[in-house]
This record gives sequence, C-alpha cells and structure tokens, in this order.
Amino acid sequence: MAARPALPNLDTLHPEALKALILTQHEALNVQAEQIQAQRERLHSQDEQLAGRQAEIERLQLLIAKLRRMQFGRRSEKLERQIEQLELQLDELATAAAEPAAAYPTPGAAAPATPGRKPTRRPLPGHLPREKRTILPKETACPDCGGELKALGEDISEILEYVPAHFQVIQQVRPKLACTHCDKIVQAEAPSRPIARGLAGPGLLAHVLVSKYCDHLPLYRQEEIYARVGVELERTTLADWVGGASQLLQPLVEALRRHVMSATKLHADDTPVPVLAPGLGRTKTGRLWTYVRDDRPAGDATPPGVWFGYSPDRKGEHPQAHLHHFSGTLQADGYAGFDKVYETGRIREAACWAHVRRKFYDLQVAHQSPVAQEALERIGALYVIESDIRGRPPDERREIRQTRARPLLVSFRQWLEGRLNKLSQKSDTTAAVKYALGRWEALTRYVDDGGLEIDNNAAERALRAVALGRKNYLFAGSDTGGERAAILYSLIGTAKLNGLDPESYLRDVLSRLPDHPINRIEELLPWNVVPLAPGPRSDQ
Repeated sequence: MAARPALPNLDTLHPEALKALILTQHEALNVQAEQIQAQRERLHSQDEQLAGRQAEIERLQLLIAKLRRMQFGRRSEKLERQIEQLELQLDELATAAAEPAAAYPTPGAAAPATPGRKPTRRPLPGHLPREKRTILPKETACPDCGGELKALGEDISEILEYVPAHFQVIQQVRPKLACTHCDKIVQAEAPSRPIARGLAGPGLLAHVLVSKYCDHLPLYRQEEIYARVGVELERTTLADWVGGASQLLQPLVEALRRHVMSATKLHADDTPVPVLAPGLGRTKTGRLWTYVRDDRPAGDATPPGVWFGYSPDRKGEHPQAHLHHFSGTLQADGYAGFDKVYETGRIREAACWAHVRRKFYDLQVAHQSPVAQEALERIGALYVIESDIRGRPPDERREIRQTRARPLLVSFRQWLEGRLNKLSQKSDTTAAVKYALGRWEALTRYVDDGGLEIDNNAAERALRAVALGRKNYLFAGSDTGGERAAILYSLIGTAKLNGLDPESYLRDVLSRLPDHPINRIEELLPWNVVPLAPGPRSDQ
C-alpha cells in the first residue's frame, strides 16, 4: 500500500494555502465517495444477479425432480433429452454462482457473502485411504525470544484428491527347478486366465465391461481414452474381450435366471433395442426383456435379482419361453403378448397403477382436464398408503390396504364409471378411463396380496441402463451382441440391487471363474461372494 503524504505544518501555513488544501481534500473525498458508491452499486447489481441465479437453480432443481418422477416407464426419448438440457443449464448456473462475486475487490475488505443456501459439507468417506502430509513451520526456534519449541497440538484438515487410474503389467515368473540327482525339472503350472491366452487381466476386463454396460461408454470411446495414457488397445481387441468374458459368465447368468424364476412374484417389462441387420446396412428392432425379483418392500430378506433376455422381435412366444418354469404373479404392463401366459392359470396378472397414472397425467398436461386432475389426486392417495407400509410384512400390508385402500378403490371405480357416461366416446379421456376400467381386476389384485406392489416400477428402473446405453452406442452389432448385452445387464443390475460395486464384483468373479467348479456356480452370485484377499505382491 502506498504511503500517505504528510500534512504540512498548519500553524505556519498561509491562509490561502490552507484554503486550497481544504478544497483539494474535499474534492478528493468527493471522488472517493463517488468511487465507493459506484462500487456499492456494482456489488448490489452482482448480488441481485447471484440471487437471481440461485432462484433459477432452485427452480431447475425442482423441475428436474418433477421430470424424474414423471420419467418412470416413459417410452419417449423427448423427456430424457429435456432432463439432460436442464442438467446442463443447472451446471452452468451453479458454476457461475461459484465465481467471485466482486469484480473489483477493495484491499483488506471481506469478500461479500454469496446469497442463497450453500451446500452442506459432509465428512469425507472413512473407507478412503489417507495420505498424511505434515506441514512443519519454518521456524526452528521461537521467533520472539529464540527459545526452544515444543509440541503443543496440531490442526488437521482434509482435501479430497483424485488419483488417475493406471495400467500395470504383471509379469508371471515361473522358475524352473532341476533335481541335482536325476535332472527332473519342476515348474508351477501357469495360472488360469479369464480368457485363454488373452492379455487382459480380470481387473481390466471388469473395467471394460462396466464402462460399456454400466457407464455407457462404447468401445471406440474407451479405445480413445486408453490411447491418451499410451496404451493402444484396438476396438476389435476390446470387442473380443467382451465376447470372451460374456461367454465365461454365461453359466453364472443361468444360475441367476433360476434364482429369479423361482420367485412367486415377478416384475416384467421390455424395451426396443436397435440391432444392425447383417448385409442390409440398416437396423432392425430387437427387444430386451427384464424380469425382476425384489421382495424387499414386503419385508422379505431374499436377495433381489434381475435377469435380462434378448429376442430379435417382440412376439409373444419369447415371454412364454422365458416364463416357462415360473409360477405365481406377474406384474407387468398391458402387453398382449403376456395374454397366453395368463391363459394357463399358472400365472396371475397384476397390472401397474403407474401406467394408469401416466395416461391421466399426459391428459392433464395437454388439456388441463379436470377429470384427469381428480383421477391423479385419487391415485396419489393410493400411493400415500404404499409409502406408509413400505418394508412391512405381507400380512400387515394386506390388512392396511384392505382397510384404507379398498374403500378408495371402490369410490374411484364408481367415479370412473360415472364420468364414462358423460364423456365423448372418441376422446382421449374416455380412452384413459376405459384403460383403467378394463384392467380393474388386475389393478386391484395388490390389495388382497401383501407381497405385490402397486406398480411395475421395479422393472422400469431396471431398464434405465438399457435406455442410456442405447442413446450412447446407438445399436447392437448383431443378435449375438444383444444376447451379450443381456448377460452383462443381468449381472451388473443384480450387483447394484445387492449394494455391490459392479466393477469390483466382476473383477472378483472373473478372477475365480476359470478354476471354479461348475456345479458350485451359485457360490459366485452377488449375495454369496466373499471378496478375495489381496494376493502377495510379485516382488515379495
């Protein structure tokens, strides 16, 4: 800071000079006051801008939350794109709000407070490794008296750092030993590899698989990422690894399928998958079917699981084949292909209230329909009950539903039938009402069975990964590619349902599978796996 000029001796100063000095100081003070006022106005303007940004951030967060609640089961990609654009807009606003508020800070002045709520800082996860860096003071003796310094205490702060993943080459050295008497040579057998004679270790294979089928990175993008760190892995090589790993995992997925199909209640759904038609240069539409076993909302401790099946089309024969050994209740949408399954009497239908709600919601958005609005409120009351009983035993859930939900359903049906007589038979509202009434028995089955759910959202959640992957890598290369995707989606989805990190789980499984007895394959299902202890380092 520049030194202030010293005042002249006022006692000896000539009156005219004193007057000039006062005028000069007055002008300087006026200029300084104008600068302070201008800075205050700038800060006020910036405060208003930040407050506006914060309000916009909160509005976008609320809108995104609403859109995500609407997203369950939507087949249109338009809503997903809208959410993505809002997420990008939210990122930009949050970044701008974090920039310094004062463009012209005053030296020594405190930084102005940023309006709006700051995010709560949570403690860093305790399971992460800690690297301790001790920062000693420059002084080795007391800077005031030169006395000896002794330990008094310490302050500890933490920062979260990212250490980039890296490749390493593991050299498997197998010494040859010869007998000193008979020249017999002894050497350990080569360890098994997930892919015979392949270069990829189980960790790299798991990373490639999870990057593609969980993080939605197509192989050509992975090829570019690896090249940036100096490892040239051609796309064809990566594709060979995906094919070899999926073939190795096939018996495990079959065991998973048996577990899922042994349930007494399943959630089922399907989604289109563009598949490259060989020799035609264009795509056809295959299907991925999902079947979810998850009874945790009814207080059941049986491990959840999801099994995916691929088919080249949407013919009803495919779900019939998938469900050949299943007996119980199927919670699904109104797809006609399931009708043959229900005709046998071995499988009961439980319909999805989320599908009914969605039809009325679309009407409300498009036409501000009072009929749709009341229907949404009545359905919302049913979901309030489900929120209250989530996780309770089936008998308790059934009793509460019959006491609280059944009267609402009786009233709702009477109201729908009354509206039907007053609406045009060709209107969209009439179609929504007829959809609900036409499936009423299946829609209300959950009231008498505490093990059932009110909707099919469990299956729709399982298909989200497929929708994201479809958007990123556009199409499967063949029907075989669709079958590979079903294998990997099954294991990754089940690992996530059981609270496991998919990459860690697959790395563990791929380490064990080559030498694991096929008749004990169930031991490698996600809920049975005990992580391998880290092996000794090669240089120890």
